[in-house]
Amino acid sequence: MKEILNTISAQKKFYKTNSTKVITYRKQQLLKLKSILKENEQKLSAAIYKDFRKSAFETYETELSIIYGEINLYLKKLNKWAKRKKVRTNLANFPAKSYIIPEPYGSTLVIGAWNYPYQLSILPAVSAIAAGNTVVIKPSELSANSSAAMAEIINTNFDKNFLHVIQGGIETNKFLLEQKWDYIFFTGSPYVGKIVYQSAAKNLTPVTLELGGKSPTIVFADANLKMAAKRIVWGKFLNAGQTCVAPDYLLVEENIIDQFLELLKQQIAEIYTGKFDNCEAFTSIINEAHFKRLSYFLENSNVFFGGKTHPEINMIEPTLLFPVRPEDKVMDEEIFGPILPILTYNSIAEVIEIVNKNSHPLALYLFTTNNQTKKQILSTLSFGGGAVNDTILHLTNHKLPFGGVGNSGMGNYHGLKGFQTFSHSKSVLDKPTWFEPFIKYSPYTNLKRKLIKWFVE
Repeated sequence: MKEILNTISAQKKFYKTNSTKVITYRKQQLLKLKSILKENEQKLSAAIYKDFRKSAFETYETELSIIYGEINLYLKKLNKWAKRKKVRTNLANFPAKSYIIPEPYGSTLVIGAWNYPYQLSILPAVSAIAAGNTVVIKPSELSANSSAAMAEIINTNFDKNFLHVIQGGIETNKFLLEQKWDYIFFTGSPYVGKIVYQSAAKNLTPVTLELGGKSPTIVFADANLKMAAKRIVWGKFLNAGQTCVAPDYLLVEENIIDQFLELLKQQIAEIYTGKFDNCEAFTSIINEAHFKRLSYFLENSNVFFGGKTHPEINMIEPTLLFPVRPEDKVMDEEIFGPILPILTYNSIAEVIEIVNKNSHPLALYLFTTNNQTKKQILSTLSFGGGAVNDTILHLTNHKLPFGGVGNSGMGNYHGLKGFQTFSHSKSVLDKPTWFEPFIKYSPYTNLKRKLIKWFVE
């Protein structure tokens, strides 16, 4: 633990040199990070395959490409976003100038998650670097090979006083959270998120929590059903369902359920061809513990399609459960695996009732062509973010903030919001000395009171 303390101390000392506040320095570090990731793509892909058989294609598609896109955006926009911003000065402060200075917090801790080990560790770090902070990344110990590859690549190429990866398990996490940070960014479960929040509160450290929840997908009869099935199957079974914004359960209008079930089966067969245990487009479950947890959901459930397991490689084939009731055990917690419970409904009121039984989800997906239905669902149900007639891809738009609400998290990032998350907005009122209003000083008179009311009201 002494080495960890030395790293934190070195970063705090380096931050005080103000080197990270120089825009050109930040850009140089971002370019350097992109360069070393590109040079080591093969090593990163090999490591993540060892963790849960994720293909090089999906590693690039769902992890590295998103990081590259974010870095490119910051390189293009950083000068503008980091610039001092003038705002209008109110009449009571005339004459004066008012402006906001985006200022980095200082030393930041990014705790990543195992399901997308590169994206969910490096992407927030990119925002922190762009905002002018120093960064310690603590990747998940569950994706051990990916974490080791990331640590080797970053720690070999960056000074630890600026950017450093620290590996370890629960004890390392606990020790890191006991230290005084200027900002903490955490991605993971709501249970651990509460622990992070409690630890941060002891030092009044601001935090962003990217958590999860049971994200509903709602299909109305007027939707393009074939396209809906295609996009739901892709979004649900990408990364074997181990995606925080994956469709967790499906709500399908009663009068189209038979048709839609057949479309889902067809799409699974079309996308995942050949044997699942040797399919490039399908990954394993991260470890035996998670495999057993998911297998438990299959016990005494109504398996409509799939359900076959491969314990020797921790793999569960794409599975549809139907019929499912809101009170079934599979509806008690976030699934985070390739199991899709399907429920039916007969009215929008019933949809709203079912969704509201759970805490606010991280995502919600709606399939319909009816504008009134869109308006009612989007204005009534609370969720972090989502899509109409698609799944997952809202998080690839850098102009859309990504984050949860309530039990699914607090704060957001991606694009400008990522820069703002890791920046303090320092407000400044800049006044000349050639004029001073007499009304703010005593003695207080009725005339002064009337003048103040006139200025304010």
